[in-house]
Amino acid sequence: MAELAGVSPDYYARLERGRISHASPEVLESIASALRLDDDERQHLFNLADSAPRPTQTRSNLAEKNLRADLRRVLDSINTPAFIQNHRLDRIGANRLGRLLYSLPADGSGDTFNYARFLFLDQRAATFHRDLDQARHATVSSLHAASAKAKNDRELIGLIDELNARSEEFRNLWELHDVGLCRIGSKLLTHTLVGELDFGYETFTLTDDDGLTLIIYTMQPGSPTEERMRILSSWELTHSASHNHHTSAAAASDQSLRELNGELNGALPQKCGLPLGTGTAGETVSPMHISPTESDMTMLPLPCSCEDAL
Repeated sequence: MAELAGVSPDYYARLERGRISHASPEVLESIASALRLDDDERQHLFNLADSAPRPTQTRSNLAEKNLRADLRRVLDSINTPAFIQNHRLDRIGANRLGRLLYSLPADGSGDTFNYARFLFLDQRAATFHRDLDQARHATVSSLHAASAKAKNDRELIGLIDELNARSEEFRNLWELHDVGLCRIGSKLLTHTLVGELDFGYETFTLTDDDGLTLIIYTMQPGSPTEERMRILSSWELTHSASHNHHTSAAAASDQSLRELNGELNGALPQKCGLPLGTGTAGETVSPMHISPTESDMTMLPLPCSCEDAL
């Protein structure tokens, strides 16, 4: 291999032991050609050789805390499941269909989760992903590529250490040292409400947000997946409308009952002829209580010392 790369065996042995930081671009190109590396593997080799310090705070770190409004609008305009993800595989934004697919809160409060942790540490991944082995291998390959490019990312280092410590499957895949960036592919999933869903996906690098990518799941027109996602979307809209109706009705009833309570409570001491809050011999007067949580909205009078209170 040293001969194919045009370097001495001793020099090549030093490179294999990790002493690669001072290798020239020409030598790296020769090694990449000799090893027949693909584009992702070649980039990984150059990233490993790049010993220049990198900033610990990048724009993607900042974006995780506050996703740009423009990106949020882009997500919301897509009519298939879509996500924004960083190099650590943190899903930091999702659209409505994306939340439905992964059963995230509709208000967006649970958009941020780590996809690698989900695949290796969450038991639900085994029933959600019909392609779990493929998804895990692609995930580890992506993390390998990210670890070479973001050497000083403490959160990424911590994530990889955690997965190594807690998942034997992750350790075995990590030791393969496969490198790749999954730009296109498929997702074979099973949703608890609508069953099997087969997606393609495409990823797009967000050039103005370093380290962030937009992931869009695609569906064949007229496919069972498209129909099942339509059913899931309709179910969510119906469920949400029903919930909002009951919430609004409960709020209106609660307000009316509070007003009625106020009228009754204001009238009660006057009829008793006693100051509010006292009864005969200083006994406490409990006002009429109407519980807005009771399904039949029953008025519940509590004890009053005055027989003619009502």
